Amino acid sequence: MLRLSAFSDEAAAGLSGQIQALRRNAITRTELRSVDGKSVVAFTPAEAKRIWTRLNDSGIAVWAIGSPLGKVDLSAVDDAYFDTVKRVCELANVFCTDKVRVFSFFHAYDARGKVLDTMRAMVSVAKRFGVTLYHENEKKIYGDTAARVADLMDNVEGLKFVYDPANFLQAGEAATDTLPLAARCDYYHIKDVVAATGELVPAGCGDGAIDRLLQTIRDESVLTIEPHLAVFDGYDRIDGEAMQHRYVYDDRGAAFDAAVRAVKRLLGEYM
Repeated sequence: MLRLSAFSDEAAAGLSGQIQALRRNAITRTELRSVDGKSVVAFTPAEAKRIWTRLNDSGIAVWAIGSPLGKVDLSAVDDAYFDTVKRVCELANVFCTDKVRVFSFFHAYDARGKVLDTMRAMVSVAKRFGVTLYHENEKKIYGDTAARVADLMDNVEGLKFVYDPANFLQAGEAATDTLPLAARCDYYHIKDVVAATGELVPAGCGDGAIDRLLQTIRDESVLTIEPHLAVFDGYDRIDGEAMQHRYVYDDRGAAFDAAVRAVKRLLGEYM
């Protein structure tokens, strides 16, 4: 049976609103990215413990840390960067998850060797904390195309992978070319986009072939719903481009609910 998680900070900035959105949609996992507009990377251990306690008391587990690690220029990687990697892994321990989402650097297409070495070093740091890093394909990073993601898969031992169909489309990849890679991925971010216009839409309304994806992935997999159907606090820090939307919702909570409904509808039709 496929299980659902979600980026709950897209439903509300505050933790109470995030918990309410998850509970009204019967989702018991969150991929924790931010609270009150503050990135998980910036949480203190005390803040993390308070947030985890409230989530746990509400019956919600942290599926993964939705960190921005690796979403920087490769040239910015230094000792301080690895201090941040270590701190995020320590926070993962506080949140009782062994999963941290990461990326593979901007301005890195011509620096394959350094990318591989840096990703291996990050994996080594994470391993000391019992944490596994999960690489997400993202436009403009090294691992933005199926070919370069496969390169990372083949050459960075211990690194696992998240498949995001919309991000592949935004990088100019066709769903038919990336779907074979999905079977090598470990979990999935579910959002959709109209390739010709760049408009973000509910799952199944774009060109991400999410119906075909659902028919090919393992039954025990986790789908993290990442709506991107409304602008949310902190979006400008994770993507430097303006969102384009085909549909308008009353507020971000309504957009979140619509995204969940779309995924559940697809699950009912194709599973």
